[in-house]
Amino acid sequence: MTKYNFNPGPAILPHSVFEEASRAVLELGKSGLSVLEISHRSKEFEEIIAEAKSLVKELYSLPDEYEVLFLQGGASSQFFMTAMNLLRPGSTAGYIDTGSWSEKAIKEAKLMGDIKVLASSKDKGYRCIPKDVTIDDGLTYVHITSNNTISGTQYHTFPDTPVKLVADMSSDVLSKPLPIEKFGLIYAGAQKNLGPAGVTLVIVNKNFVTETREDLPTMLKYSTHLAKNSMFNTPPVFAIYVSLLTLRWLKKEGGLAAIDKRNTKKAQLIYDAIDGSRLFDGTAQKEDRSKMNITFLLREESLTAKFLNVCNDAQIVGVKGHRSVGGFRASVYNAMSPEGAAVLGQVIKDFDRRNA
Repeated sequence: MTKYNFNPGPAILPHSVFEEASRAVLELGKSGLSVLEISHRSKEFEEIIAEAKSLVKELYSLPDEYEVLFLQGGASSQFFMTAMNLLRPGSTAGYIDTGSWSEKAIKEAKLMGDIKVLASSKDKGYRCIPKDVTIDDGLTYVHITSNNTISGTQYHTFPDTPVKLVADMSSDVLSKPLPIEKFGLIYAGAQKNLGPAGVTLVIVNKNFVTETREDLPTMLKYSTHLAKNSMFNTPPVFAIYVSLLTLRWLKKEGGLAAIDKRNTKKAQLIYDAIDGSRLFDGTAQKEDRSKMNITFLLREESLTAKFLNVCNDAQIVGVKGHRSVGGFRASVYNAMSPEGAAVLGQVIKDFDRRNA
């Protein structure tokens, strides 16, 4: 197994989760069945999904009006499903554009209703989060992407708005505590901080989705999944089970405040190495730098292949930047060890010393 996996997703999970999941593939507990073959209507799976929901509620300290759903289709389906369920004729939603995934959410939402782009950092190369955004209290909701995997920016404080936020948190979900009262709905693909690809976490204020449009397909109504406990159709049992194991690990590690503190230290190890170098530059503005996806460039592009080879020799994989922007990206999700972050930081320092 590769020791230091900085891939952006599907991404690193705790090794203890891999071990327990592998045992469950052979037999889940003493059920006599693999977790891959148990019925989603069985007592075993009812206990799995109930505990997973309970742990999300506990970790985020969710009030009673919030419910947890495990759906399918990834964040990409939520781009249109949120607008489809929340917009009414004559209503408008506001969107803040902070990168590629925000653009995709805006594009899909525009197919569903009236969308207003309140602010964008596109003219700044998506290297920052827009500040001092004017938000009309007549909007139905305001959509943000909390962490931007390609450009390496992140909301460290969330805007005060007269309406509820809807947030794509695919790449920083469960990485820090949240002022949950600001959010009407949160969604996240699991494959970065929670579990394997195949399940999508949705946290929703039930009062926020009470007026469901009647003309929507049954499968695309939040009310359907709330009424059926995320089991209107066959759910991705294995992905939910692995998510449960990760949630147990998070609780054992001390919860979200503890993991946020550790994530801050890990990111700083790498940012300090970048900032102290003569060859590398971070791409995001410092006040908006992501703790999850650290993006940086070499001033001499000709050294790119050499740096990647050095990383490979150090058992570091996944640091090549997104094809749309180039450079490098280190994804430092919850399960990345402090040791791994320290190794990458040292590789950057050594490369700079030998090649500058």
